[in-house]
Amino acid sequence: MTDNPLRTVTVERTSTGHFTATNTRGGTISFGTGSGADSDTEFTPVELLLAAIGGCTAVDVDIATSRHAEPSEFSVTVAGNKVSDDLGNRLTDLTVTFSVAFPEGEGADRARAILPRAVKTSHDRLCTVSRTVEIGTPVTATVEEA
Repeated sequence: MTDNPLRTVTVERTSTGHFTATNTRGGTISFGTGSGADSDTEFTPVELLLAAIGGCTAVDVDIATSRHAEPSEFSVTVAGNKVSDDLGNRLTDLTVTFSVAFPEGEGADRARAILPRAVKTSHDRLCTVSRTVEIGTPVTATVEEA
């Protein structure tokens, strides 16, 4: 990772309601409205936000636990309720639920023991995505000439 703190993705429209995000390393992910023809499995921006929260904290927890033992199961479910009220459209009641299992053994016992602390540390300090959402960082939207 670089010392430059700026993180950037570019989102480009590919067709009506369909977009591709590209990171600075050339990786891409397609997404859209999640409705209409050929959109049954497409991620929506809200689902990408949930995936980003889960992915960020999963990376933190995986790094902390897998140095002791390889998990036999590792999944993270992120859920929230989409509401529309006086504050606009948003998610409430966000939850992150880990389901992690390790095989038998001394290293696995250590991994199981540190799992709760790893989840708490990710939530409280490490996961940039959930920390940004929870703290409530302002977003500025502007328009520039193409």
